[in-house]
Amino acid sequence: MTATVLTATAAAAPAAGGVEVGPDMQQLWRSYPPRVCAPRWRSTELSTEAVLARLLTAPFTADIENNREALQRRRRGLRRVLGWLGDQPGDTWQARWLASGADAMGNAGWCSPVLAWVRPRAGDGVTVTSNLRVCAQILVCADVIRPSLDWVLTPRAPQNLVALMAQLRDPTGFAELAALCDASPAGRTMKTAALRRAATILAVKGGTLREITVGDCLELSAAVDGRSVRRNAAMGFYQLLHTMGVFGPDAPSRMRAFATTGQLSPAQLIDRYGIECRPVRDVLVAYLQERQPMLDHTSLASLAAALGGLFWRDLERRHPGIDSLHLHPDVAAAWKQRVMIKTRRVVGPDGQVSQVRERRTGGLHNIAGVRAFYLDIAQWAMEEPSRWGPWAAPCPIRAEDLARQKELRSRKSRMDQRTRERLPVLPLLVRHVHTLRVDAAARLQAAHDTALGATFTAAGGELRRSMTGAGSSRIWAAHPSGDGKRRDLTGEADRAFWTWAAVETLRHTGIRIEELPELSHHSLIHYTLPGTGELVPLLQIAPSKTDTERLLVVSPELADVLAAIITRIRQPDGGVGCVTSYDSHERTWNPPMPLLFQRRFSIEQRAIPGGTIRDWLNRALDGTGITDAAGQPLRFTPHDFRRLFITDAVLHGMPPHIAQLVAGHRDINTTMGYKAVYPEEVINGHRAFIARRRGMRPSEEYRTPTDEEWEEFLGHFERRKLALGTCGRSYATPCIHEHSCLRCPLLRPDPAERNRLVEIRDNLIARTAEARREGWLGEVEGLQISLEATRQKLDHVDQITNHRRSVALGMPTFGDSAGRTLTGQTTLS
Repeated sequence: MTATVLTATAAAAPAAGGVEVGPDMQQLWRSYPPRVCAPRWRSTELSTEAVLARLLTAPFTADIENNREALQRRRRGLRRVLGWLGDQPGDTWQARWLASGADAMGNAGWCSPVLAWVRPRAGDGVTVTSNLRVCAQILVCADVIRPSLDWVLTPRAPQNLVALMAQLRDPTGFAELAALCDASPAGRTMKTAALRRAATILAVKGGTLREITVGDCLELSAAVDGRSVRRNAAMGFYQLLHTMGVFGPDAPSRMRAFATTGQLSPAQLIDRYGIECRPVRDVLVAYLQERQPMLDHTSLASLAAALGGLFWRDLERRHPGIDSLHLHPDVAAAWKQRVMIKTRRVVGPDGQVSQVRERRTGGLHNIAGVRAFYLDIAQWAMEEPSRWGPWAAPCPIRAEDLARQKELRSRKSRMDQRTRERLPVLPLLVRHVHTLRVDAAARLQAAHDTALGATFTAAGGELRRSMTGAGSSRIWAAHPSGDGKRRDLTGEADRAFWTWAAVETLRHTGIRIEELPELSHHSLIHYTLPGTGELVPLLQIAPSKTDTERLLVVSPELADVLAAIITRIRQPDGGVGCVTSYDSHERTWNPPMPLLFQRRFSIEQRAIPGGTIRDWLNRALDGTGITDAAGQPLRFTPHDFRRLFITDAVLHGMPPHIAQLVAGHRDINTTMGYKAVYPEEVINGHRAFIARRRGMRPSEEYRTPTDEEWEEFLGHFERRKLALGTCGRSYATPCIHEHSCLRCPLLRPDPAERNRLVEIRDNLIARTAEARREGWLGEVEGLQISLEATRQKLDHVDQITNHRRSVALGMPTFGDSAGRTLTGQTTLS
């Protein structure tokens, strides 16, 4: 790639390689053009003697000033390179360099014409290639010539380019950049690559590190990875330069902001399907433009697929030359049958590929989109006859074609079956992910405390710590026998922790998967009960699907999870760093926020996307051998936890209208649809209804709660306080244990009441001994049950004391232009 081509990288790079990007991303790239190489500058206009006089003095000779022979060799090499360039046409060294053709040969092959020129004049056969290459790099670092990116990167950037640039061009800037690299937990390879990328830009563009622009980095990315910013793992130096304040506060903080396609325009969405009839293509584009303000980008793309791909393009394939929306009844009927069926390829056990026809899950949804298209055109034709009138046509889809009762019943049955299969397995999943987290952390800590190449034992297995490159931040291990692949213990511990955190957060809150990555430090707030002034911790859920904000009460178990997350992501200065996240639905980047689900990825701290969490949850039960009704390995999706949460809440007494508010549903029928009904529940519910008669109407539960009911619901949290701890029974349910709290599994003992539990235990031991002496055998049995329950409560208190610790959450952090944070202190136990 030549320098001329790369000058247009900002406009061309996003669309290269068949990747289509939206107008917003094209505008973003155009906003940051690379610097254009000037044809001449002061250093390239110097004479031969002036260049030699400059390059044969400090600091260019600092590495050889005490070596007379090396100094002579350097002088001889510079004279040969300058002499060869002097024979080329041009009035500057840069012009002669380009005219010589050496720039197109790369940094390894450019010496061939120089050697052909040198040897007849030198009269010796001494190999001078290495010396010539060093001299060329010195000319580059001295800004006498500026090679193209292709020259620097072919076959690879010179190894000593960083050292020469740091010594000769910008010592202060490279010292600051090297300090940021050393402070980063990334491995040595990533740090070296970051410094090399920065030196490459200086070689091509000139100037110092403070003069590098965003466009220069994008241009380098295009040259390194074939115009794909996403694939370039070494582009972490962009973040380092941004941290140094090189680009200014308005520039994107991560180069990954340039790696997405952005929001495609309606024309781009329709043109994906290659519609041949231009007038119909134009009306589809105009229709999407009208609907665009009311839809998120994912819904708009889905509508374009239904109208452009499944509808009109399908008709063009079956009926070439079709150009009217007025469809013949036979054509419309055949299309409705086709759109409900899809064909997919299946690979059999013998490796043979076969095609299977099956019902399309979203078939009715696609038909509804086409019906809405026809009806909208007809309505708009009355308002704008000149624009939409020519396209008004009878709708080929009748209302009865959209009957979904059978489909909805089938879907409800499938979802209820999923819930019934997974609800009994949920405790096993919770224990499994907890065990994986503890074991992975134990292996990582044991390996960290073990010397390289030594063997260690952790989590019931023996491993040998593998040798890694110097400065690597990751810890690897393998089986002592050498069999099997190396294991990335750092990555395993990271994935295990975040899988556990996702499972715990989803099962305790029932939030949507798109809401989970948006939880931030700002989401933790407090509510003061009006009656007692007690602070109730709440989790604020940002508006997502229904654009409705809601608050969830933070249970003690969820508080422990959030405390563990904040402890893990807290920075050395005590604050929670702000990171940017990508909204996959709108295809936009959100502003930096102190997100809870963030992790270290190479040099930078990144938000954990919902897709990654979904993949980890899908593999959470690997190795357990649990299968579903079809005998396949059981899988959990994020939405399964939402259904389990609502089912469990309603089954344990939460009123449906309260569950609706907690879940964030607009319609209570949606909430009840999430709830899986069990046969015994139907029987018990019917018997209770007969007993109550007309004392309670079902309609009372299907409405917005009054202020008094909400106060009563909040007051439940006050009434849970007992002398020995907290009662965990469901809201508005009586105590079925007759207040025998010591024997009740729902009592969560308070560690502060341990001394009282010890007194009760000692008293029960004394009473049991007295009953045995007196022969009161009937009392002995009951006392033994109470004694055993008391001992269990004491063990529970000890577990809570050993595992719970106070974590200073701090106030949500607000970063300034320099990236500093302001943090207060709050404690969540």
